[in-house]
Amino acid sequence: MKILPNLIPAVKLYLSLKYLNRFKKQIIESRCIENYEAERSAILNATSTWGKNIFRIFDAELTVNGRENLPQQGPVVYVANHQGYGDIPACCAALDTIQFGFVAKENLQRVPLYGRWILRIRSILINRDDPREALRTMEEGIQLINQGFSLLIFPEGTRSKGGPMGDFKKGSLRLATKPGVPIIPITIDGTCQFYEANGGAVKKGAKITITVHPPVPTAGLSKHEQNELTERIQETVKSALPQ
Repeated sequence: MKILPNLIPAVKLYLSLKYLNRFKKQIIESRCIENYEAERSAILNATSTWGKNIFRIFDAELTVNGRENLPQQGPVVYVANHQGYGDIPACCAALDTIQFGFVAKENLQRVPLYGRWILRIRSILINRDDPREALRTMEEGIQLINQGFSLLIFPEGTRSKGGPMGDFKKGSLRLATKPGVPIIPITIDGTCQFYEANGGAVKKGAKITITVHPPVPTAGLSKHEQNELTERIQETVKSALPQ
């Protein structure tokens, strides 16, 4: 990471926390009294406001294709490819109809200030080096879905940084198939322009496209259909990327 070119962007990212903090009290109070509907509403307001302002701050252009496929109620599991660090604000800006948290690596919790926020919006953080702990964390995610919360997962497990999309990890879609909720495939293209494509320096003016594919039901799938689901969703996501 280049330090000097990123000083001003880092300050801008820090200042953007005000868009999240605006809804902090409502999220915490709603959670304390188990008013999950109010909590989901507050989380959605926080993440969508923050994501859209990140795009404004960095003069980025966002195009959303397939907006008619955005769910009007949850829970659902969004399944997306993973190009770069810009994926999180891009998804927050584009997927603005229902609340969702992220399935992310455990080390994201250590990011100053934002680490606490990723947990506050009902994300789950996975330790990929400990399979048993990762399985327990996925079960926690399934419990969240059963409570009405939605999640977004990047089944590649790592950023492609603008290179070819990687294969989706087997078993990653159990998050949707066990509770039987719809999967919404999401294709992300261009977020690597924020950072990774610039040699580790944040750059303004990125042009990003999010494609929202039709929902894929998972309730009542046979074992054979579940086994084929990962490849099916992977091909759907990949179909909207430039060849």
